[in-house]
Order: sequence, then C-alpha cells, then structure tokens
Amino acid sequence: MANDIGYRRPAQPQHIELEIRKSRFICDIQPVNDRPAAMQFIASIQAMHPKANHHCWSYIAGRPDDAHQWNYSDDGEPKGTAGQPMFNVIHHSDLGNICAVVTRYFGGIKLGTGGIARAYSQAVQQALQTLTTETVIPTQQIVLVGPYDLTGELEQLIHQFQLTECQRQFGTGIEITAQLATHQIAAFEQALTPFQHKIDLTIS
Repeated sequence: MANDIGYRRPAQPQHIELEIRKSRFICDIQPVNDRPAAMQFIASIQAMHPKANHHCWSYIAGRPDDAHQWNYSDDGEPKGTAGQPMFNVIHHSDLGNICAVVTRYFGGIKLGTGGIARAYSQAVQQALQTLTTETVIPTQQIVLVGPYDLTGELEQLIHQFQLTECQRQFGTGIEITAQLATHQIAAFEQALTPFQHKIDLTIS
C-alpha cells in the first residue's frame, strides 16, 4: 500500500493484445499524474481505434489510497462487467498514477456478463505481468530562510536530506525553496534544532 515512503507507478506505457472467443481485447496502460491526463490518454486511445465496439477504462490518477483520484467506465458493456473489474485488478496491484484502457472489437460470440468481466480483468492482469514500474516518493515544498553565515550549514542539510532545490533568492539573507521527502520532515525539523532561532522553516 501507499505510504509516506513511497508507492509504485508505471515507468512507461504498456500495450498487450489477446483474443477471447473471437473478440479482440487490447489493453493500453499509461502513467498519468492527474485526472485530466488520464482523460486525455483515454481520448487518445478512442481516437486510435474509432471502429472499436468499446473503450472501457479505469484509473488511479494519484496515490493508490487517494479515492478522489479513482474512476472507471464500462463504456456500453453491461453495468459492472468492465470498468469495475479492471479497477479491482489495478487497486489490488497497489499501483498509483496509472490509467488502463481496454479496447474491444466484438467477434460475434457473446461472452455473458461473467465472461465479459473475466476478459477485461484478464487483459489488465496480463498487461501488469510485464509492466515496468518505478517508485514515487511523496514530497512537500519547504522554504528555508537563514543568514549568509549559515550557508555552509544549509548546504550540509541540503546534501544530508537530498533536497531537490527549486529556487534560491538572496536579500538580507539566503532563501531556499526545495522539495523534501514527506517521511523525512520530522528528522529534518530535528536537524534544524541547533539553528531554530536563526533558520526559519516553512512547510507547505
């Protein structure tokens, strides 16, 4: 499951095809950062296969445990036979930032509701078997403000906590905007204790 240390997401797109009782099922998986990106990917697959009978889809467009980023569609298949089974497979994989579209070309043989659900599940499962994944580390933006004579100490903290710098500004002192791994916030605050009256930390 997702936690502050991180979760997995697709590292690259994935594409597989299978035939079940003369129906052709094509599963395309794409890493997505948000819901609009997921809908854009779905639209691109629909445009790629304009003559297909169905484009059923499911996505988790953020952290795996963020239900606000979940959605799915049966796209004309009997209710509950496509989008939900696809979502179940994705959800049980603990992946985030993922969108799956299964395109179906009907082959003339009816599968029944149970058969349809199994087919869509199988298409996603098969795609996930060879999917390359990467780890996402949740971060939060921080702003450090300190005097110039503590620049060395700030540089040491940046290196120690592997901060990803976004911006530096120079005025009466130095101001550094960076990204800090969420699971390291408590330790970072502890490391600042010796400088608590000299270095200001803002977490957003």
